[in-house]
Amino acid sequence: MNNENLVIYDFKILYEILNEISDHINFKLTCINKITDLDSKALNNYLVISNKKIKDFENQIEITNFPIDIVKLVENINIKFLKKKYSQQSEIDIGVYKLNLNSRKIYNSEKSLDLTEREANIIFFLNNSKSAVKITKLQTEVWGHNSKLETHTVETHIYRLRKKINNIFGDNQFIESSKLGYIIK
Repeated sequence: MNNENLVIYDFKILYEILNEISDHINFKLTCINKITDLDSKALNNYLVISNKKIKDFENQIEITNFPIDIVKLVENINIKFLKKKYSQQSEIDIGVYKLNLNSRKIYNSEKSLDLTEREANIIFFLNNSKSAVKITKLQTEVWGHNSKLETHTVETHIYRLRKKINNIFGDNQFIESSKLGYIIK
């Protein structure tokens, strides 16, 4: 059995049907009558199926057409789980921010900022580095150049990125610089 949590919300007959074929599906099956029965801190760990829309909840499949083609339903569940897993793998926590590598957005609970591919790569590389990164290392790893770029190319990109982040989030210390290089703390 897989670790995917499939919750049937206020739809007992569907739960009974899926429970009958549970040996042939790869989900951990749960039935609830109130959405508050779910741990609100772990809501992203669930895929909920219901016959009504759950307000402000992304990970759900709403079933309104009957009869239900069970094979298509299981296919939809699998697709939804794959999309969820793909999305989770592309999101990286960076302090109070999340960086989505697919959409190239950095965001917090209130605001978001569109990034260029290069800016997303800079943030990703700096975040994965345990210590400050020298300009020459950024040139090699982010720009892919073995020969020396003019150092102002890296500095200009970092300057513009800092400015964008400060303008949107009011954070002028997201990327710090020192004699040792650039770092995200």
